[in-house]
Amino acid sequence: MSNENLIQEIPEKADFARFLGKQKIDFVQRVVPQPGPGQLLLKNMANSLCGSDFPFLYNGNTEISPGHEIAGIVVKAGENTSTSAGTRGIVFLMGYCGKCRNCKQGNTNQCLDKQADYGFTHDGGYGSYSVINENVFFPIPDDVSYTQGTLLLDIMGTGGHAIKRAQLVHQSPVSMIVLGAGPIGLGILAMAKIMYGNDFPVLISDVVDYRLDLAKKLGGLPVNLNNGSLADSAAKHGFKEVDIAIDSSGKEVARRSALDLLAQRGTLICVGHGEGLQLKISPDLIATERAILGSEYFSYNELKGNLELYLKNRDYLDQIITHTYPILELEEAFRIFVERNSGKVIVEY
Repeated sequence: MSNENLIQEIPEKADFARFLGKQKIDFVQRVVPQPGPGQLLLKNMANSLCGSDFPFLYNGNTEISPGHEIAGIVVKAGENTSTSAGTRGIVFLMGYCGKCRNCKQGNTNQCLDKQADYGFTHDGGYGSYSVINENVFFPIPDDVSYTQGTLLLDIMGTGGHAIKRAQLVHQSPVSMIVLGAGPIGLGILAMAKIMYGNDFPVLISDVVDYRLDLAKKLGGLPVNLNNGSLADSAAKHGFKEVDIAIDSSGKEVARRSALDLLAQRGTLICVGHGEGLQLKISPDLIATERAILGSEYFSYNELKGNLELYLKNRDYLDQIITHTYPILELEEAFRIFVERNSGKVIVEY
C-alpha cells in the first residue's frame, strides 16, 4: 500500500486497544482524533512491548490506549508544522517543551514543563492512530522498517544513554556488568559492544535461560544467578571486579551485589525503576570513590547518532527482535512477553 493511499484512507473511527486488567485486552472503535496546531496525526504501524506497560496490563486502564515505543506514518499535519503527510518515523516518548533550561541544554528527557508521556498520559501505539507534538517525531529512512525503527527507542536510546552516563564518571573502563537480560539489559549490552568494540567484556546476569542464550549470541558473558552468586559467577569468567555496573532489574539485591563487585572509581548506573538501595557511605562511596547515577530514557537529540549506529549494525541489532504479532493478537504477544522467553516483542499493523 502506498503512502498516498494511507493518507486518503483516514476513517472516521478506528480500533484502539483497551487494557482491562488481569492481562486481558480488547479493542474498541473510537473516533480518530484530529491534530491541533503544531501537532501530527500518525497512523501507527508498529509498537514494541515494554515492561513499563505491565501496570496497565495487570491493573487495567481504559482511559487511553497505551504503547510508548511507536513507529508510524504521518497522515495529517496540523497548522504551523513542517512535516509532510507520508513521512515515516518514530515517536520520542516525552512531550518536551523545548523552552526550559534543561531542554535548551539538550536534556529533553529532563524537561521541566513536560507536555505528555505518549502511551501513558496520551494515546499510544496500541491504538490505530496517535496525535503527537511535531517535535517528538523523528523520521526514519525508507529502507528501515517500522519494526526496525522501534529499536532506536528503548533498546538503543535508553541503553546508549545509560552508558553515556557512566562515561561521565569513568572514561577508560575495561569491564562492565549488566543486571537483567530483559530487553533493556540486552539493549545496554548491544550498545556497549557497539560503543566500546566487540572485545570489550560485558557480563550480563539473569535467571532465564532464553534471555541468557540471546545475550550470549550478542557477545555477552552470561551469568546465570540460578547457579551461584553474582561475585562467584563473575569470578568464573575471570573477573573479581568491574568498572561499570548497569542495573536494569530495579531489584535492590541486584544493585547491592553489583556495588560489591565494583572496582575503586567504578560507577553503578540505575536504569530500572523499582526498589531502593541501602548504602554504607564510607566504604561504598567515599573510600572507594565509586559513584551511583540514575539514567532516565534518553534525549531526543541522541536519535540522529543512534540511527547512524543502527545503519552500521543492523543485522547485529535486529537479533534482539525475537517475536512479532499482528496488533489484534496483542494479548497473545503480552502472554509471550510476560513469560520472558523472548527478546523484544513487537506488534505490527
